[in-house]
Amino acid sequence: MKPLLEASPALMKLLTIEEVRPGEMRESLSLSAQVDLDQHRVARIGASVTGRITEINAMLGQNVKKGDRLALLNSTELSQAQSDYLKATSQVNLRRITVKRAERLLESGVIAEAELQERQGVLVEAEVDLRAASDRLRVMGMSEADLKRLDKQRSIHSFSPVTSSIDGVVIERNVAIGQVVQPADSLYTVADLSQLWLVAEIPEQQAHWVHQGDQVLAEVPALPGESVSGKLIYVSDLVDPDTRTVTVRMALANPQRLFKPQMLATLKISKPGAQSLLIPSQAVVRENDKDHVFVQNADNRFELRPVKLGREEAQKRELLDGLRPGEKIVVNGAFHLNNERLRSTLE
Repeated sequence: MKPLLEASPALMKLLTIEEVRPGEMRESLSLSAQVDLDQHRVARIGASVTGRITEINAMLGQNVKKGDRLALLNSTELSQAQSDYLKATSQVNLRRITVKRAERLLESGVIAEAELQERQGVLVEAEVDLRAASDRLRVMGMSEADLKRLDKQRSIHSFSPVTSSIDGVVIERNVAIGQVVQPADSLYTVADLSQLWLVAEIPEQQAHWVHQGDQVLAEVPALPGESVSGKLIYVSDLVDPDTRTVTVRMALANPQRLFKPQMLATLKISKPGAQSLLIPSQAVVRENDKDHVFVQNADNRFELRPVKLGREEAQKRELLDGLRPGEKIVVNGAFHLNNERLRSTLE
């Protein structure tokens, strides 16, 4: 039988003793993560026509609304398209007059029906050209109101605005006064920073462990004390062939814009676990590279007993062997009790 250590009344005041009880050991996984833009809230904005930039209206960091003008360009391509449209409308009006005249002549018996049908065919061709010209202007960014104004004023306006397609912040600008731009060029990037993503990569061996909707806790070292809880909104179905990892994402609300894209973070994914015996981590005493705890055998008598421990979670250790439910152990003050034990062995 192992010798028991008797604690003095003064030492007993330093000890906290609790029963060994079952509890839930949550399963968890910590991943390195990074704050990223919510790609559903990002717009890469370009010109709708080829032209030369004549005015810049938005700078980096500027808040913009949907429809706000970011830049203005002068486009000969737009001028030509408007000219073609005006010519097409003139032709349609002329052909309609010709058809109406032919209808009156046919009623008077002056012309044959074949001639009327020929003139109607020419009108249909003119109307097709007009629809093609108007569709081209719509592709170039002109609205129905712009087309009506063009019809009414019959004057060409060669300036085309570059407008924001969403509410957000200008995070990238790739344009300067005098620059010639094309529709394929990305001139501005506007992002809504009120909602971001936390993106992490999980090794493929552990990918089976996570699912969309799992609870997660995120911490950003650059913002001490700031922790955010949420759920996984995305778990990739593909493994990156280079890193052998699977991408997971968490939605990150950012109304105060404290979180910045590219900030580093830690993503902790937790799941409910099975019930098992748990003991506080501070109750463990390391002796000869093994784990022990002080078990109370009487009011002030304690036994240093070896135990087999498993995972640690939230300052709790999973107990695999060495104790029974209901046994009382020292959960605080084990350090003082162990010092007393070592002192007594030297005497």
